[in-house]
This record gives sequence, C-alpha cells and structure tokens, in this order.
Amino acid sequence: MSVSFVEKLECPRTELLFEESKPLFNKDQAVSEASRCLFCSDAPCMQACPTHINVPLFIRQIMTENLNGSAKTILSANIMGLSCAHACPVEVLCEGACVMNKEGKEAIHIGRLQRYAVENAYAKGINFFSKGNSTGKKAAIIGSGPAGLSCAAELARLGHEVVVYESRRIPGGLDSTAVAPYKLFSDAALKEIAFIQRIGIEIKTGITIGKDFALSELEKQYDLIFVGIGLGQDSLLKIPGEDLTGCMGVVEWIENIKRNNSFNPGSIQSAAVIGGGNTAIDAVRELKKLKVPKVTLIYRRTEREMSGYKHEKDRAAQEGVEFLFQTTPLEILGSGGRVTGIKLVKTKGEDGRLSVVSGSEFNFLCDFVLKAAGQEKLSGLFSQIKNLKIENGLIKVHPETFQTDNPKYYAAGDCVSGGEEVVNSVADGKKAAKAMHQSLLKGK
Repeated sequence: MSVSFVEKLECPRTELLFEESKPLFNKDQAVSEASRCLFCSDAPCMQACPTHINVPLFIRQIMTENLNGSAKTILSANIMGLSCAHACPVEVLCEGACVMNKEGKEAIHIGRLQRYAVENAYAKGINFFSKGNSTGKKAAIIGSGPAGLSCAAELARLGHEVVVYESRRIPGGLDSTAVAPYKLFSDAALKEIAFIQRIGIEIKTGITIGKDFALSELEKQYDLIFVGIGLGQDSLLKIPGEDLTGCMGVVEWIENIKRNNSFNPGSIQSAAVIGGGNTAIDAVRELKKLKVPKVTLIYRRTEREMSGYKHEKDRAAQEGVEFLFQTTPLEILGSGGRVTGIKLVKTKGEDGRLSVVSGSEFNFLCDFVLKAAGQEKLSGLFSQIKNLKIENGLIKVHPETFQTDNPKYYAAGDCVSGGEEVVNSVADGKKAAKAMHQSLLKGK
C-alpha cells in the first residue's frame, strides 16, 4: 500500500507499560538547562555528533526562546533529529564530549534539549523544508529505515523524484520495530516519518523488491537506486531447544512489544538474555522495567570484553539485573514444550581465544529466554544485483560516496556497516544522497 501520512497508522499500547528514560523537558526546564551551556567556539559536542548538528547554536536559540530556529538548526543537519534525541547514546557522543565533564560538572542534557525543540516544531505542524525544483531525475529507495529515509529526504530537497519501497506494513525500520520502547515509542517514530514525507516523498509499504516488484523493472523506472534494507532476523544459537515456547530472538520480542501487543510480562518469573552487546543490555533493562522479578544477562566472555556500553551496563546493574560472565549455553531446557531453564557451561580465555571449562556444566532455571547474538544478513536481494561486491554478507561501498561496484546502486545503513547507531545510518544516508545528486546532475 502507499502511505500518505503515517501518523494515521494505529500505534500499539503495550509500550505504555514503559516509562520514558529521558522525559520531555517543559519550557522552564529547557531554558534553565540551555543557560548552563558555555557555547564553546570549538564545539567538541558538534564534532562528536556523526551528523554534526550545530549544538551551541541550537541551544542558544532555545535559551533565547527561538524554538522554531532551534528545530530548524537541528533538522537541517539531521532530518531524524527526534528519534536520535531519544535513542542516541549521547553519553558517549555529544554529551560525552561536553567540556562540563572535564570540570567535574554534569554534562549539558543535549539530547533532551534537542527533543524539546523538535517536539515543539512537530506540535505546531511546521514544515521547514520543501521539495526542490525538479531535476527530472528519479531515485528509488529500498528500505525505509534511518539510512533510507535520510537519503530520501535529502534527494527530495535537492529536487529529485523519490519513492521509498518498504516490505513491512509500517515504515521506519528499526525505529518503528526494534529500538527499545523505553527509549523510543512508536508514535514518535511515526510522527517523524510523517514530517519527512511532507517534503515530497512517496512511501510504498508491503512491497518486497525482488519478490513483489522485479528488480529489473525498478532499474528501468529509476535513474539510481539506494539500498538501505538493514539486517534480518535474530541469529540462531544453533543449540537444542531454541524452538521451545518462551525462547525467542530479542529483535522479534521488541517488535512484538512495539507492534503486536502480544507480550504478557506478568507470566514470567525469571528471564535470561544471552549476549553482550547493546541490544542485550537494552533487553535486560526492558525486562526489569516490566517488573520481571529476576533478570540475568549471560555472556560467554569477560565483562571487559562486552561490546555494550559501560554506562548502560552499570544502569542495568543498578536496576537489579544479574550477570553471568564467561558462561555460554549448551541447550535450552524445557518441559511440555515450554522453557524451564538453560544448560550452561563456564568458559575461559580472552581476546578471541575461548574454550569451555571441562566439567563445569550446570543448569540455570528460568522460564523465558531471549537470544541477542546478532542478526542475520539479508543477502537474498544482493544476488539479484549485478556486479555487487559482498563481503561477510555486507555490501561493499566507496567510503565517501557510498556507491557500490554497480554504478546504478548506492547503499548505507546496517546492510553496509553490519550494525551501528541510528545517527550513523542517518549521517551515511545523507552523504550517499549528496553523492547520488552529483551523479544525477552529470547524467542530465
């Protein structure tokens, strides 16, 4: 179907079980927080942001109550400034670079100030951007995640006809389906997509390119094609018992919460999450916020080797999450088709050299298991594109232009990076659009 204004789509209410981790500032709070900023001339916060938002400027605009100007400053650099304000790991990006940290003071709450300005503009229905003068060129975007929407918005502003194709019914990619609900509610993601659409972008949902719409036809109809399909389903652990009721992938679980209203936390007494990345940490924090009595993160390596952010791990510990390090699963245990526990074994070794400790097997009792060991690569479409170079299931692109070895195709986002933050995908999608624009103009 073709989506005109996505804010009309129904949002799930399961998300209301969560409290927002960073609530919206009111006017007095925002002005007070903005007044703490030193407006550094070298702006380390701006340099730390992958989209290089002019942070001192937009904060000064909030302080002087020029909220419309503040929102425009943000969105000119990052068209997805709302979702990034919610979901960005600001503690290691803009706020992590804030000079206040060196003075032993609390960093400026840049993310919350950013959200305050953008929410204000959305509430007023302000459209800062419009479609540029027509170039007569057409571009197709495969995938409506952050990279695809960022690319589409920039191309439309530059005057190109843009159509986004999304296989799901709901557009937005991971923002709509896979970002932890306590960080980003679906309705915020849909508001943002509606704002982007009004620039002059058509989004067609429920269409899988290569299946519902032939790739050859797409190539005939469009001058250039951008691939931003992200990653696929949760990776399997490849151990017995994964098919038991109560064992599922973390991405699938989050989507159930955000889209399907099909999760009952009251039925769980003990939950285990297997993995050591940011998604795993998000999952254990979500489970605690849903009041699951016992939540344990199980990771095969040491705490030092966890790829998840330390500040998130520390918060999880403060919230009551337990941790089993140097422990790996051998089997998901069950009875009557349902999870009853996990057979675990201790491991030893660091820095990539890992082995199990003989005789250290033990059973861990739990009634719910989430697998957070990464996502599968979506390589099915890739085989249909001529001269596309693939390494380890990911598309290889030019590091500056994001053009593939097939000059008609560009790509960015998780299908290229293997999994980065939303803000990185937004930045890369915009860079790809600028390169595509130059190519399209040469072809006129």
